[in-house]
Amino acid sequence: MIRGVSIGDAASVDPAVSIRGLHVRRGRHEVFSGLDLEIPRGEITGLLGPSGCGKTTLMRAIVGVQKISAGEVRVWGEPAGSRMLRHRVAYDTQAASVYGDLTVRQNLAYMARVVGAPRGDVDRVTDQVGLRDHLSQTIASLSGGQENRVSLAIAMLGAPELLVLDEPTVGLDPVLRADLWRVFRDLADAGATLLVSSHVMDEALRCDRLLLMRSGRIIADTDPERLLTDTGTTDPDAAFLSLIENDEERHPPTRRALRSDGAS
Repeated sequence: MIRGVSIGDAASVDPAVSIRGLHVRRGRHEVFSGLDLEIPRGEITGLLGPSGCGKTTLMRAIVGVQKISAGEVRVWGEPAGSRMLRHRVAYDTQAASVYGDLTVRQNLAYMARVVGAPRGDVDRVTDQVGLRDHLSQTIASLSGGQENRVSLAIAMLGAPELLVLDEPTVGLDPVLRADLWRVFRDLADAGATLLVSSHVMDEALRCDRLLLMRSGRIIADTDPERLLTDTGTTDPDAAFLSLIENDEERHPPTRRALRSDGAS
C-alpha cells in the first residue's frame, strides 16, 4: 500500500472492504495503477482530496458499478457489486438519486419497499436528516441541499452495514453539516461502517480514519490526531498542503498530471 502516514495494522484485521492491485482506466488515462487498500469495520473513514483525485471512481469500484481493468475489490468478503451485498451496502451519489415529480414521502416509501426496510423507517430517516417538515413537498420544489438530504435518507433506509457517501454535505450550511455528522457518528457507534468523501478538509477531524488522495494515489493513511501531529500543523488544510508538498518532492507532477484528468 502507498502510505504517507500510517495508523498501523488495525485496518488489516477483518476489514469491511479489501482492495488489491486495483487498476482503473478512463479512456487513455489510468486513474489507479495498482491501488491496495483496506477499510475497517464500524468506523467512519474519510476519503479526502481535491476534485479530480479519484475519490468518486474509488467509491464506484467499492459498490461495484465501476469497470476495472485489473485487481480485486471485496466487500464483507464478497466481490464488490455481488447480489449478496445488495441489502448490506448503500451508495449515496453526488447527484441526488430521486424522482423530481414525487414527494419526499413518496420517494422514501417507494425505496423502502425496494430495499425491504421495516415499517417506520421512512419516519426514522427523515427525522435523522431533518426533513420531517418537507415530507409532502415534491422533490422539484426543494432546494439543492434539501434534495441531497432526501438522497442521503434513501441510502440510510434499511440500516445498511456499509454506507458509501459521496460528498453528502456539499451545499449544506454549517449547522446542518454538523447535524449530519452527528448522525454519521451515531450510525458508526451502532456498528455501521461509513466511507465519506469530501474536499472540505475540516471534515477530516470528524472521522476515525483518514485517507487523503492525490492524483489517484493514497498519500496518507492516518487519523485526525496523527494527521496534525505528524505534519506539525494545527488545522487540516495546512496539514494537507504539507502532505502535498512532501508528495511532490517524491513524485514531481508531469505536464500531463497538471491538466484536469476527468477523474473524480
